[in-house]
Amino acid sequence: MVQPKPGTVWFVGAGPGDPDLITVKGRGLIERAGAILFAGSLVSEAATRWAPADCVIVDSKDMTLEAMSAWLITQAARCETVVRLQTGDPGLYGALIELVQPLDAAGVPVQVVPGVSSAMASAAAAVESLTLPEVTQTVILTRMEGRTPMPEGESLQELAAHHSTLCIFLSITLMGQVTAALRAAGWSPDAPVVVVHKASWPGEEKIVRGTVDTIQALCREAKLVSQSMIIASPTLGARHWTTLAKSKLYDASFTHRFRQASVPASQLTLDTP
Repeated sequence: MVQPKPGTVWFVGAGPGDPDLITVKGRGLIERAGAILFAGSLVSEAATRWAPADCVIVDSKDMTLEAMSAWLITQAARCETVVRLQTGDPGLYGALIELVQPLDAAGVPVQVVPGVSSAMASAAAAVESLTLPEVTQTVILTRMEGRTPMPEGESLQELAAHHSTLCIFLSITLMGQVTAALRAAGWSPDAPVVVVHKASWPGEEKIVRGTVDTIQALCREAKLVSQSMIIASPTLGARHWTTLAKSKLYDASFTHRFRQASVPASQLTLDTP
């Protein structure tokens, strides 16, 4: 007897919190899913509201990785479309490969739909740019060492030595260690830091602004103990700078394949921060 082919398990990035920030493709998969496994500790249940009435919806917050993979395999045997709904983007701190390997071994097809990371949502909430011309063109996504050790060369102090933008995940309870690493890497005590709690979550978002020296106390005062993105960057606060280097792409003296320069470069003076 020929066994029917299993359905596809879709790992869908639910985004940072606001259900409306899920991608159109992700929402479409939810609308036709036969089963959904969502990370209830991090993903709002509202993100499942588009599911069909007969869809089996389970919260994974009390499940082990092994139990989650087994559940997905079981549901794929009966459903054409199974959705694993993950916070942010599945490829970033999402245990994606650990969940996919058992599915591969069971012959279950897998697809991934990217999502909006909390790093991007936090910058948006604070109206900050993570990159600026002549300030930094590099963004480092990282975390403090906890139960998961950091590979050699990836301590926060070593990464912070680049003095580029740092988006620090999963580290709000280690803020003292974060600021100590920044100081050790040569960051000024008054270098700006912004912390965004539950970025984009309707009615729950909090934004705390401070410096390397003050941010720990400010976060303690705001009672931030989970789901908070720490951003340290030389670009923070640029909205209020009086001088700013402009992007060459949109410069009137810059010619590219879509636009001819309208002003000679010799007639322009670029301000620098």
